[in-house]
Amino acid sequence: MERILVVDDEKNYLVVLSALLKGEGYEVATASSGARALALVGEEEPDLVITDMRMPAMSGLELIQRLQELAPDTPVIVMTAYGTVENAVEAMKAGAVDYITKPFENQQLLLTVSKALRLRRLMAQNRLLREELDRGRGFEEIIGESRAMREVFAMVDKVAATRATVLITGESGTGKELIARAIHKRSPRAGEPFVAVNCTALTETLLESELFGHEKGAFTGATARRQGRFELAHKGTLFLDEVGEIPPTTQVKLLRVLQERTFERVGGNQPIKVDVRIIAATNRDLARAVAEGSFRDDLFYRLNVVRIELPPLRERKEDLPALVAHFVKKYAAEIGRQPPRVSPEAMRRIYEHSWPGNVRELENALERAVILAGEEIRPRDLPLEVVPTREESGGISIPAGMGINQAVEALEISMIKRALAEHQGVQARAAEALGISKSHLAYKIKKYGLG
Repeated sequence: MERILVVDDEKNYLVVLSALLKGEGYEVATASSGARALALVGEEEPDLVITDMRMPAMSGLELIQRLQELAPDTPVIVMTAYGTVENAVEAMKAGAVDYITKPFENQQLLLTVSKALRLRRLMAQNRLLREELDRGRGFEEIIGESRAMREVFAMVDKVAATRATVLITGESGTGKELIARAIHKRSPRAGEPFVAVNCTALTETLLESELFGHEKGAFTGATARRQGRFELAHKGTLFLDEVGEIPPTTQVKLLRVLQERTFERVGGNQPIKVDVRIIAATNRDLARAVAEGSFRDDLFYRLNVVRIELPPLRERKEDLPALVAHFVKKYAAEIGRQPPRVSPEAMRRIYEHSWPGNVRELENALERAVILAGEEIRPRDLPLEVVPTREESGGISIPAGMGINQAVEALEISMIKRALAEHQGVQARAAEALGISKSHLAYKIKKYGLG
């Protein structure tokens, strides 16, 4: 429910406007002076201010100028006496979004209010979209040609056009948020906000406030009414990262939103209806959490409508060359230099590492390497965590001085030989273990003369 602050030194106008706007479902606060209006703006955070132009002590024009400093995103409508259009123009230059002359028709006022509130919503959405653009993240940064990633991309394309709730699972650093953003950007909601919430970063009280908003005085420190992420994501997508960490009481409220698409702010009792698509992500086994009693089964079923499971990097190492090239180019560009070469020894170390932090760990390692390296990234440029022991590497050995293409081929040959040996030469089972098709494995066996 949107809140409007009406400012006028004439009590009759305050009474009339309050009754009219409340009758349309708006929350209304009133102030008889500019000073009182500024105090209320600081406390209530109204969605719209309607102010008279002529008032004692502080004029409407002065109030607009103060509001531009205090609450620049709050639109202002000016009421001015008939025939004083010059004053209205002056107010518009100061920051008002529209004006209406006294006396006015009720429908004309309501139309002006509706337009101003729609403008505010668009401004809020544009701000969120600009933040998303600043992050520069999209499907283009999801690198992968492995069979596992091609299956993920196909699922993204299938589910994007629907309204279905999506649950993305995978280890930390596998790119769950990137997949969520890709779904949003390929959906009919692409022009609307994508709002992300990290469910592990906040206490239970703060998480509820972050999701649902709160009313003034709802808890210690709640000095003003605040919209939650559900309201900010209206018509768009809400991404709940690490949803498995949500505490039980918040799980109940989230379930209600998923079922009824309504909620109340913390400390409030007015139902707020939203149109939001939910995409959730977790690195936990939610089915096990349900069995253990730490996660509600009904909420799990609501979230698990469409499930996308992201493979860990250790299971799609055929994507490493493309990922390495991408991150080296990206961070070289950031510091204004040509991308350094990656030595065969460094590439071997990258292949042999298990990457428990997945793509995020790889990206961090390569950012550091680009900064430290000269014209070539060598093993010493990689963080110590990247350098595995002989036991961690599984005994794979690639000779020094070998080019990157030869190194990749040598690694493929070693992995294929090992997979065939572990599965007694059964190509179907070896291909499954390698994450490629049987026909692709047969092609590789023929290419490298392993038959």
